[in-house]
Amino acid sequence: MNQASDPQTSKPAILIPNLALLIPMLSAIVAITPLAIDMYLPAMTTLADSFNTSVTTVQQSLSIYLAGYGLGMLTFGPIADRIGRRPLVILGLSGFMLVSLAIGFVTKVELFLGLRFVQAFIGAAATVVVPSYIKEVYGQNTAKGMSYVSLIMMLAPLIAPSLGSLILELGEWHLIFFILASYAFILLILVIYRLKMPSDSQSEQRSKKSFFGAYAVVFTKPGVKLHIASGMMTSFAFFCYLTASPFVYMEVFGLDKSLFAILFSTNVGALMLANIINSRIVTRFGSRRMLKVATFLAAIAGMGLLLVNLMGLDYHFTVAALIPLMGFLGIMSVNADAIVLMKFQQETGTATAVIGTLRFGFGALAGPLLALFYTGTAVPFSALMLGAICLVGLFQFLAHRAKPILIDE
Repeated sequence: MNQASDPQTSKPAILIPNLALLIPMLSAIVAITPLAIDMYLPAMTTLADSFNTSVTTVQQSLSIYLAGYGLGMLTFGPIADRIGRRPLVILGLSGFMLVSLAIGFVTKVELFLGLRFVQAFIGAAATVVVPSYIKEVYGQNTAKGMSYVSLIMMLAPLIAPSLGSLILELGEWHLIFFILASYAFILLILVIYRLKMPSDSQSEQRSKKSFFGAYAVVFTKPGVKLHIASGMMTSFAFFCYLTASPFVYMEVFGLDKSLFAILFSTNVGALMLANIINSRIVTRFGSRRMLKVATFLAAIAGMGLLLVNLMGLDYHFTVAALIPLMGFLGIMSVNADAIVLMKFQQETGTATAVIGTLRFGFGALAGPLLALFYTGTAVPFSALMLGAICLVGLFQFLAHRAKPILIDE
């Protein structure tokens, strides 16, 4: 355990949990979202049969979940800044647990869809505060902490579909949601007994802004909009890959599902490796420099990806370009977020809500745009990814020109 002190009184404050426990715990909290999204994917057909409806209807639960999650972040971000983070984590995990348990007993698809919205909405209360805790622990090295959380959290979407398939071998689809409820319950117990941070007892340092006033602070803060926009475009590039990769690998290049799974996991591995590298060197070079360098290198990899697909080369060349590209996108993402969070002292929850909602919302445009520019090749997906990265470069150039940086972020 590490002991923190109040900088104004020099009196000992409460103990900060050991990072060996705190970081995995915070990562596990954030991971409830990818687990809730990906774990039940293998059960789509089973769910449709159980509810006597179409798979298309069940698939709507994905969009409904994302909508509920975005609205939840927007709702609970300013509330966390005003009343404190710990109550929101407890509320979010408790609500997520109870709703997940209830979903396991539903028999009608309408109720299933409605509860999925509530599950996402209430779960957002727990996840929206995590970046604020990371900033509290790491301070000027927030990007380092964000890298650690991203590294651990990436395991969730990697193993969730396989875990869901394993659960279906052991029981019915209901068991998936019972396990999600159990997961939230375990986290809730850990939070109650082990998540005790200095900010949780320092009410005088919380935001005094109203709900909409907190958002006004975030959107009017100098030097924030362009970095938020950088994160949005990075997210758009991610969603382009997530949306197009099954089509590109299996339809364009004719690969089987097993090889696609291997290649997909390889790109996740690149993201994880990039976060490890970022966590080791960001304290030396700063988030702004890491973001600029990663954006430049991502642009080179993106141009390579577009070129090999314009030339119609073998899939090996696409894979060779995508692996470093995904790694650079990972570095861009955590550093863009860290730069934004470092600009706020009391409205970090609201800033996180803005970042998360815009990321998901703008990322959701990837599907329609890919459909609009469909050519039956991997060129549109490559061009959209490169275009997004170039826009990040433009935003960073404009941010540098707008105002001198007083602190090395």
